Amino acid sequence: MSIPPFVISQRYLLGEMIVFMLWASVAVQWNVLMGHAGVFSLGQMLFFAIGAYTVGMTGAYLDLSPWLSMPIGAAIAAVAALLIGIACLRLATAYVALLTFAIAYMVHTLIITDAGCFVMSGGMCQPLFGGGNGFSGIEDFGFRQLLKGSWIVGNYFVVLASLGLSLVASILVIHGRLGLAFRALRDSSIYAASRGLNRTKFHIIAFVTTAFFTGLSGSVYATHFRFAGPSLFELPTLVFILSMVIVGGLRSTWGPIFGAMAMTLLVEFAKSVGDVRNTAVGIILVLFVVFMPRGIVGAAGGALAAISSFFRRRRPSTATGLVSRQLP
Repeated sequence: MSIPPFVISQRYLLGEMIVFMLWASVAVQWNVLMGHAGVFSLGQMLFFAIGAYTVGMTGAYLDLSPWLSMPIGAAIAAVAALLIGIACLRLATAYVALLTFAIAYMVHTLIITDAGCFVMSGGMCQPLFGGGNGFSGIEDFGFRQLLKGSWIVGNYFVVLASLGLSLVASILVIHGRLGLAFRALRDSSIYAASRGLNRTKFHIIAFVTTAFFTGLSGSVYATHFRFAGPSLFELPTLVFILSMVIVGGLRSTWGPIFGAMAMTLLVEFAKSVGDVRNTAVGIILVLFVVFMPRGIVGAAGGALAAISSFFRRRRPSTATGLVSRQLP
């Protein structure tokens, strides 16, 4: 992933790769939460938006550098996840999904209906949370001054670093003791509880951990695009990221990466045939849920296992045939 900036000169392609990495980092954390911890939350984009809005608001009101506000945004997202988790993670799966979605929708509604004047900016009234327009003109990473025309290369590596952090954290969790506890509670909560695992405690740990890295991705998003607005909460965005997890392969380690790649290519292709992004995403999501529920990685793993099994079955029969031909 570190090679493309040195071989690709088109800024548009690098921009699309940056978009892929930003969404992939969110999908990776959502897979940990939903696939491995078994917490079906629909509030991940809320934490993404919290990270983005933190960068926008601290820059607008405190003139804080994005390099300082990005980790702050991640920390605030984690604190918000802790409070929400305490409130809703004692509920059953369906109620967790409904409550997290309701909270995200409530925050979205409060932001777009916020019309009160908090400060005057450029002769215009600026609501506290930006209102329907959000925050634009956010300070960037600073590479426009350092690298001039190659500033997008610097942004590329910052986004790549955020994806790397998200991916490494997910791998350590999935293949570590936490991942083992998550899967035990997901597969048999009664048995796991009998072995001393506290369901609420571990679910809150999963919720907070994934929210931290999701909020970090949101902070990086706002700094790269220099924008944070209510569009980050919208349902099409949520379904788009969720489709990456399902298409790539829920509960797999690398599935969200392949899913993000596939859905990014799909949306890019859809641009050439008109504004059918949401329709295309919906169709693909339904097809994978019905016909390939294990996603790309699961289907590929199943195919490789079938091929391996086929060749293993043929070896003994071939050997038996050779022995039989050598007997008098």
